[in-house]
Amino acid sequence: MAERDIDDLPKNSANYTALTPLWFLDRAATVYPNRKSLIHGSVEYTWHQTYRRCRQLASALTKRSVTFGSTVAVIAPNISALYEAHFGIPMAGAVLNAVNVRLNAQTIAFLLGHSSAVVVMVDQEYFPLAEEALKVWENNSKGKFKAPILIVIADKNCDPAPVQYALEKGAIEYEKFLETGDPDFPWKPPEDEWQTIALGYTSGTTASPKGVVLHHRGAYLMALSNAVIWSMQEGAVYLWTLPLFHCNGWCFAWTLAAICGTNICLRQVTAKAVYSAIAHLGVTHFSAAPVVLNTIVNAPKEETILPLPRLVHVSTAGASPPPPVLAAMSQRGFRVLHTYGLSETYGPSTLCTWKPEWDLLPPDVQARLHARQGVRYVGLEGLDVVSTKDMKPVPEDGKTIGEIVFRGNVVMKGYLKNPKANEDAFAGGWYHSGDLAVKHPDGYIEIKDRSKDIIISGGENISSVEVENILYLHPAILEVSVVARPDEQWGESPCAFVTLKADVKKTDQQQLAEDIMNFSRSKMPKYWVPKSVVFGPLPKTATGKIQKHLLRTKAKEMGPVKKSRL
Repeated sequence: MAERDIDDLPKNSANYTALTPLWFLDRAATVYPNRKSLIHGSVEYTWHQTYRRCRQLASALTKRSVTFGSTVAVIAPNISALYEAHFGIPMAGAVLNAVNVRLNAQTIAFLLGHSSAVVVMVDQEYFPLAEEALKVWENNSKGKFKAPILIVIADKNCDPAPVQYALEKGAIEYEKFLETGDPDFPWKPPEDEWQTIALGYTSGTTASPKGVVLHHRGAYLMALSNAVIWSMQEGAVYLWTLPLFHCNGWCFAWTLAAICGTNICLRQVTAKAVYSAIAHLGVTHFSAAPVVLNTIVNAPKEETILPLPRLVHVSTAGASPPPPVLAAMSQRGFRVLHTYGLSETYGPSTLCTWKPEWDLLPPDVQARLHARQGVRYVGLEGLDVVSTKDMKPVPEDGKTIGEIVFRGNVVMKGYLKNPKANEDAFAGGWYHSGDLAVKHPDGYIEIKDRSKDIIISGGENISSVEVENILYLHPAILEVSVVARPDEQWGESPCAFVTLKADVKKTDQQQLAEDIMNFSRSKMPKYWVPKSVVFGPLPKTATGKIQKHLLRTKAKEMGPVKKSRL
């Protein structure tokens, strides 16, 4: 028998409208028209100006028939035009694809072709990259290539020469393009909140990139969830250390409009730039991968401005933050919120909520508790850790490993043009993350590894994350990543790739390797101890994630660890 409500009142245009974060911009411009919305070097805008510019962009696109069903790719670092694209493109009814600027031309060509981009907006620095990608796309399209509208974004803080080159190649300058639009354009919200607002491609820590499709409803809910779980006050000043092309800046692009805050754009992220913005521009919040936090806490004295002028809130995600890094951030006056999520969940969708009773615990215990991935966001309906065999929830014992699964309104629509991947991702009515974790007695989850990163040595599972967390306690280690290396005796054994701190003498690397192994033996089970240590910089994605698949390949190429080796 069908469920019945107490009434039969229908939806109508007065009491029901599709959820979309685009209305946040309209409200910000109404409430605080003269408040600074965005600062990028010498360029500053108010919310009134940003709203008009976004409507101009929407109008200019619409005049060129770039509306519902069209994809607009933007290849740019954290600049004002990319922020405006988060509103202007969907205001035209089109879909934003913010492209990772560190991808190579071949990969970008694949993304542009796969998404059928009809417009490519590109920052002046990356115009040669876009130009090469378009040539690859054309060569691969077997005579079916239709050149997209090409727009170059000039940056007043940079050399104008690349812009002139782009114009000579037929590109339209962004500001000139805006001038063709109406700043009072009567944009329309989506009729259906299931309509796509953004398309993003998986980061490349796995194999071929998949197109993650996000809808207006999820973007709206995640934007508000960000503000709620972080207790962001109206008017917060947010520093863009996190790339806007990564999960749409974890949806903070829309959150900042909702809270009428101020965006501080950073073209290049350095510890010096972060400390400077905090000291001189009133920064209250920023988000960053753990690798950026590591840079901040290990910055030379001349690049820091300490003590901080105010409490600065930091959210971190993208990899499990080592407890020593979390502790060091706290000691410097940063309050770190540890979150976890994926491109497929609109960015972070769990958080390690701090409990008041933890204040009384020793710092090392606090850091260990804080390093867990925690509990679900307020906007996420379902989070669990389930057995990979039968999908039954694992016990809350902190030991039994299962896969993290998600369910709710902040889970993607699916992967673009990839039914097989969607079937696998949504098996059993949950989104499967591929991350392995445990559930603790307090209900908090803790990642132990990606399923492919678990090291199986002599039949025993070793969590590379746990080994890394211990190695980060070594005074000489700046960064470390542990992967499996073939082993003649045990099948696999841990191999540590290490970046040393700047002040560490690097002359006797054999001695350093022995020291790290001895340190490991004193801190962890014998079979966890890395049997090989390799020194050098670690390969990373644009969002700061260490590319373990490349390190796994390197470890494999090193050949197996010989039996005689201890």
